[in-house]
Amino acid sequence: MAKATHWADQYIQKRRTAEKAVWKIQPGQRVFIGSACGEPQHLVRAVAEASDRFVDIEIVRLLALESAPLTRIASKSMDQVFNIRQAYLGSAKPKTLVRNLRYITPINLSAIPKLFESRRIHIHVALIQVSPPDDFGWMSLGVSVDITLSAALSADWVIAQVNPRMPRVLGNSFIHVNDVDAVVEHEEDVLTVTEPPEMESANEIGRLIAGLVEDGSTLHISPGATSRGTLLALSGKKDLGVHTEYITDGVMKLISRGVITNRKKGQKEGRTVASSAIGSQNLYRFLDDNPSIEFQPSDYVNDPAVIAGHNRMVSMDVAMAMDLTGQVAADALLYNHFTGVTGMLDFVRGATAAPGGKSIMMLPSTRRNGTRSRIVPLLGDTAVVVPRGDVHYVVTEYGAVNLFGKNLQERAMALIGLAHPDFRDELFQSARSMGLLSPKRTLVESIHGIYPRKLEETIEITGEKVTLRPARPVDARRIQEHFYNLDKEDVVSRFFHEKTTFLQDEIEEVSHVDYVKALTVIALVGEFGFWEVIAVGQYLLESAENMAEVAFSVARPWQGRGLGKILIRKLADAARENGISGLMAFTTVGNQAMIQLFEALPYRVHTTVENEVVELRCRFDEPEGSVAR
Repeated sequence: MAKATHWADQYIQKRRTAEKAVWKIQPGQRVFIGSACGEPQHLVRAVAEASDRFVDIEIVRLLALESAPLTRIASKSMDQVFNIRQAYLGSAKPKTLVRNLRYITPINLSAIPKLFESRRIHIHVALIQVSPPDDFGWMSLGVSVDITLSAALSADWVIAQVNPRMPRVLGNSFIHVNDVDAVVEHEEDVLTVTEPPEMESANEIGRLIAGLVEDGSTLHISPGATSRGTLLALSGKKDLGVHTEYITDGVMKLISRGVITNRKKGQKEGRTVASSAIGSQNLYRFLDDNPSIEFQPSDYVNDPAVIAGHNRMVSMDVAMAMDLTGQVAADALLYNHFTGVTGMLDFVRGATAAPGGKSIMMLPSTRRNGTRSRIVPLLGDTAVVVPRGDVHYVVTEYGAVNLFGKNLQERAMALIGLAHPDFRDELFQSARSMGLLSPKRTLVESIHGIYPRKLEETIEITGEKVTLRPARPVDARRIQEHFYNLDKEDVVSRFFHEKTTFLQDEIEEVSHVDYVKALTVIALVGEFGFWEVIAVGQYLLESAENMAEVAFSVARPWQGRGLGKILIRKLADAARENGISGLMAFTTVGNQAMIQLFEALPYRVHTTVENEVVELRCRFDEPEGSVAR
């Protein structure tokens, strides 16, 4: 019977130089390289330097920043040295990806561990990076657990770079000395990623998303400049939780400020759960032996069923492009080639299945130089990462919409409204030619209007939250339903005659506005994207007099609660800011509610009556109590 060997003795026996360790790799074998910032750089360099003796080696990895140019070696050698298999679900638009398109293996991150463990993809050698062993012989995979743990436990031969600078991250992140075959001790800085540059569009997207994220939500957020702006905007929230692929410096800052507490997640409460980290040395020091941080493999973190078990799960992912039907393309981040794309669909589906969950696509409207729109007519030769049926919330710096349950015409109009104004004409014409819009639909000024988000406001009326905001083209159907649901008397008060139909062309005049010459403010209750319109206030400029005519309608159950007064004040403030001289309205003698609305404004009201029609006027340069001219 063989004598048992203590792990510490085995550790000593397994020590090798990197050159001798990689000598174990044989022709035709499949070699896994640890992921993202956990890449064992010293071992990868040794493999690259020894490439002249390798034949038909297949490198398996997630798409990542290379510390040694393995793909270049593979290209130069006509694939006789290295064949690269990169797990990645995005498109391949950037030049660096297009060159190596043939190496990409489209797959959801949650499925990769099973691929290794079942040996459908047989890993012969795994190159990993770990922290030094603790008193019991356990070494942490540190900043990269994701698919690295399953690859290491499935491999025939495991070479571990032991790096004292690798943080000891807790959770299901450990491999024992007994489970590795060669130990290469080498100290070097763990790969870091600098924070992306600040972008105003990203900050605006963040502010909009902050309105969609409730206190107590559990977050997944992919890395990038847009995500950084979003995390900054969430600094005023309470009791957020995190279940995500990557922990970044932005997440660390929210934990440090007490914004992220993980108290209300519903699963693994009190702990931030991730599978990897990318960021600064400060982040890695923060992770070291931190009992509130737990890393788990990708088949747990990215499992849609696990994701769906969290309370108010919110998945926030950065899209590269989106077409007018809602299809999403995504790509690796240009500045570092680390990406959450591979797991995007896992989180999209998991979040939408969670109680109170949301899936949000973050999309700056243009590329950095502003010359190309990220919202396009149709994704042609670009890989679709998220199918149109899975896309719910979409946010650009020009607003937010919920595409869930929307038909193609509603989607097209909503997304055109979120595009940069410079590209809306072209998108509108493309939508019509593609049959997404009726041929009768005309291009109106609203398509160029800049949505005035500052007019948005959420208030509480008799215990119920009411959102007041400018109307968008996507609101047309809800406004139409509001008019159909009005009492007959209210229809007459609003339109001056009995009316039983409210055709689409008429509704477009209300919902398609330019926010300057024409403005409609609506009051909404209910779920975002599935609002019920309970009140409509509108002004339309009469250019000859530079006066705006106003009209109102309030659903009968909401009358007498002050909504009309709020709407007319909003319209008056907006009109004044837009350089309009004043407001006017026409109503009947019996419509005392409208008359009282005007009289409640802080301006002198001029009233004339002719044939039972009351004309009301007020000028903004005539404050209440001023002497008539």
